[in-house]
Amino acid sequence: MRGSISPLPNAGRKRIMKRQMLFLRPSSFRLMCAFILTVFLASVCLRVSAQMAPGQPGAPLASEAATASATLAGGTIDIRYNTPHMRGRKIMGELVPYDKVWRTGANPATTLITSVPLKFGDLLVPAGTHTIYSLPSAGTWLLIINNQTGQWGLTYDQGQDLGRIPMKAKPMTAPQEVMSISFEHTTPDSTELHVRWETTDRFVTITKP
Repeated sequence: MRGSISPLPNAGRKRIMKRQMLFLRPSSFRLMCAFILTVFLASVCLRVSAQMAPGQPGAPLASEAATASATLAGGTIDIRYNTPHMRGRKIMGELVPYDKVWRTGANPATTLITSVPLKFGDLLVPAGTHTIYSLPSAGTWLLIINNQTGQWGLTYDQGQDLGRIPMKAKPMTAPQEVMSISFEHTTPDSTELHVRWETTDRFVTITKP
C-alpha cells in the first residue's frame, strides 16, 4: 500500500538502538563523574572541618572577639579577648581547672594594651602591650601579667611574668553564660577589672601610680 511504512527488520532496529546507546553513554558517564566528584569533595571538606576543631590555631573561632576599654590616669587601657560560652558545661574546677594557669578567655592570648603606666593592685605595669592570664583556685585567684605577646592562648612562659596580683571576689546571683572582662566603677584615677563566668566574679583594682 502506498504511503505505508514497512516495519524495520530486527537487525535494523538493533543497529538504531545501538547508535542511541552510544549517543547517550557519554552524557550518562559525565553525569556519573560529576556525582562522584561532588561526593568526594564533600567528604574531604568534612575531614578538614573535623581536623580543624575550635581551640587550635587556624580553626574557626567559635568564641566571639570582644574588647573592654577604659580611660584612666590620663591614658587609655584596652583588653582584647575571646568569649567562651558555658553551653551546659560545668566551668570552674572542671572546664577551667583549679590551680592551673588559664588563658582567661578563648583562642588567642588575652591582650592588655595600656598607653600609660598603671598599678594593678601593688604591681606596677608599664605602658605597652602585655598578656593576661589567671590562676583560678577554690580560694583566692591570681591575675598574671606576662610580657610575652602575640602567642596563642595556650602558650604560657612563666619566665616572662611581670607579676601576679591576688584577685578579690564578689557574689553573683545567677550564672553568666558568656565569659566577660569589664572595667567598672571607673574614676579618673582608678577602676576595677572584673572577670566573670558561670557564678564567678573576680576582680582587681587598677590605680594611677
